[in-house]
Amino acid sequence: LFMAAVLSWAPATLNAEEAAPKENKGFTASKETVVDLGSEIEGMNGRQLRLRVLTIAPGGHNAIHSHKDRPAVAYFLQGTDTVTFADGSSKTFHAGDTTSGTKNTTHWNRNDGKDDVIFIVADVFHPAK
Repeated sequence: LFMAAVLSWAPATLNAEEAAPKENKGFTASKETVVDLGSEIEGMNGRQLRLRVLTIAPGGHNAIHSHKDRPAVAYFLQGTDTVTFADGSSKTFHAGDTTSGTKNTTHWNRNDGKDDVIFIVADVFHPAK
């Protein structure tokens, strides 16, 4: 019974990740502010703290992405945002909600409403070289 459960779960996970969008649609990032953490905190060389305002137009989405090595926190200002995870599960967020992305988070966001989804995201990341 256990083996059957494992076998039935694996294809669903693979299919959910394969079905996720690989490109952005109606997604923009603006008002970016960055702090070089290497000059602020010992041991943080090569890391930056970034704050952005993200917008997803109605019917839009961002591409599936991982937060491995890029933890993030988000605060939703407007809209109805559905976050779908690599395992196929999902959660819906509204204005006033908060969430986080950790090393185990792989997901994508979709705007299911009639208004723009607007949220503020802060993350710690390695900038592109």
